[in-house]
This record gives sequence, structure tokens and C-alpha cells, in this order.
Amino acid sequence: MPEMSHGEHGRPPTPAQRWARFKESPFLPAVVLVFILAAAAGLFAGSYTYSMANPTPRSIPTAVTGSFEQGPGRAFLTGLEKALNASVKVRTYGGLADARRAVEEQEVFALLELRDDGRSVLLDLSSASGVSVAQVLAEAAPAVGAKTGVEVTVRDIKPLQEGDPRGLAIFYISLAAVIIGFVGAIQLSVHARALTPLERIAFTLAYALLGAFAIAAAVDWLLGALDLPFVESWLILAFTMFASGMVFTMFNTLVGRWAMLPTWGLMVLLGNPSSGGAVSWPLLPSVLGVIGQWLPPGASINAQHTAVYFPGHQHAFPFLVLTGWALLSSAVFWIWRHRHPGSRERAPAHAGP
Repeated sequence: MPEMSHGEHGRPPTPAQRWARFKESPFLPAVVLVFILAAAAGLFAGSYTYSMANPTPRSIPTAVTGSFEQGPGRAFLTGLEKALNASVKVRTYGGLADARRAVEEQEVFALLELRDDGRSVLLDLSSASGVSVAQVLAEAAPAVGAKTGVEVTVRDIKPLQEGDPRGLAIFYISLAAVIIGFVGAIQLSVHARALTPLERIAFTLAYALLGAFAIAAAVDWLLGALDLPFVESWLILAFTMFASGMVFTMFNTLVGRWAMLPTWGLMVLLGNPSSGGAVSWPLLPSVLGVIGQWLPPGASINAQHTAVYFPGHQHAFPFLVLTGWALLSSAVFWIWRHRHPGSRERAPAHAGP
């Protein structure tokens, strides 16, 4: 006699039986995804709006030379702080050469040279350091000068390239590297599940190198939007793609099919808005400005920005950040590779079928 299912003889299934059936059905993960996607949509819009919709100066490192401690010079600096509703972090230098070097090292965003006992000011901006900061200073300084009786001259000593007047091209190419980096790892986990751990790392590196080359070639050779130091920019993008891909692989090892959630949260919801690519760090909420430098998107933009606009002044920090994420992700994946949904170890040669 066939086994009777729950609910036969007219007896309705109990709540426990209904829940057991629901857990075994495809409807549970579908319902969970509905709520996750709704929350992700709100968080996505909220994080970018919070970071970028109304950028406000908070702390702007500025090089100053000349008479600024008293008289018109002091009045001008005080008025500039009030106009920006922010702290202009004055860094004094003994001469213009040292102050210019600080601009090249990206230690400051502008240079104020106070002349004639503070009665005139030459404001040297660096749009390449942060176009949004340069725009804010360019608008505020002449107005403050008019109120304080100080003659203000503004010039841009580090302009952006002609094909990138808004300074967003580096943000876009870095964003492409980040997103394609973890999307590539997702596709490997779906379409190449049988790869061994070492093969998975090797193919992640392969699509990172080829994909980064395609990004750099499209932006430089095809579109002419940026004049890239090609090899350096290519390798930065490849490093970014590899780190991003291994971050997803790490989370896929740790949490399985839900790996997209922490990857998206770390790289897109938090990493991209705080990267300093679309809005410079001095205009971001202070916490985001600090966090962003320690995440792959911010590190990538930092390294790429210096490579394009400040050659010869590259810093080790962004490369250390990318290296740290790549090594951490790869190590976690390698140590717990047996937990990866698609990982397999090669069978011994003498093993049977």
C-alpha cells in the first residue's frame, strides 16, 4: 500500500508540516531574495546619495606661504574657513618649491601664496588632485577676497586632461575593473565549477590581465579619453580585477550561494562611494573618507590617479592595500578550499572512476 501523504483523510497539514514543505520548495530562497534585493536597492541608492549628492568640505589640506598670521592674510584665511564651513588645514612651507612639491606628492589640494603683507593672494589649484575640491575653492576664494579687501588671483597648476574635463574617467575605469572582477569570479563559479583551486586562481588572474588590457585600450587607444601610462595603468587595473575576483571567491568559500551579498556590500555599497573617485575625500563624510582608502576601489583609484597625473610620485600604500586584500582572499580560499561549492582536488592517477 502506498504511503499516505500529509493531509490525507481530510486532515489539513499542521503548521510544522507546511513550514517543512516550504523550506524544501524553491519559494523560500525566492522570498528571501525578494527582500534582500529590495533592501539592496534602498541601500545602493542611499549610500551613493549620502556620499555624493551634496558633497561638503570638511578638512582641506592647503599649503600656505607668505604673510598669513596677521592682518589681511589672517582675515582671508578665517573668512575662507567660514565660507566653506570647513577647516582649511594650513601647512606652512618656507618656499614655493617645497609647497609645489607637496602638491605633487598630493599632501595638499591647493597652494595659497600671500603677498604684500597679505593684501593679495595667489591661489594655485590642482584639479588633478580633486576637481570637486578645486571647484569649491575657486568659487569661494574670490568672494572671500572681495569681503576682506584681499585681491585674489586663481590659476590651475595641475589641470585635468582634455578628454576628462570632469575627472571621472579614472573612477569609471576603476569601477569597471572592480565590478567585472567579481562578476568574472561569479561566472567561473557557475560555468567552470570543476576547476581545482589552483586552476581557479590562475583563470582569475588570466581574465584580470586580459580584461584590464581591454579597459585601458578602450579608454586610451580607442576613445582617447585619457592618455594613460599604459603598462602601469594596465597592471593597476589587473591587480584591481584580481583582488575583486578573489574577494568574491573568498566569500563564496565562506558563505556559499550568498557570497554576492558581502561582496556587493564591501565593493559597491561601501567601497565605490568612499573611493574618492567621483567626490574627493575632503568632501566625503569623514568616516567614509578614511575607510575608502583601505578598500580595493579606493586603493585602485588612488594608484591610478597618481600614475596618470603625478608620475614619479607614486605611493606604496594603495599597492599594499590591494596586495593585502588579494593575499587575504586567496589565503582564505586556499585554506578552506574544500568548502568552495565548485572546488575539487585532482584525483590520484591510480584512483578508479
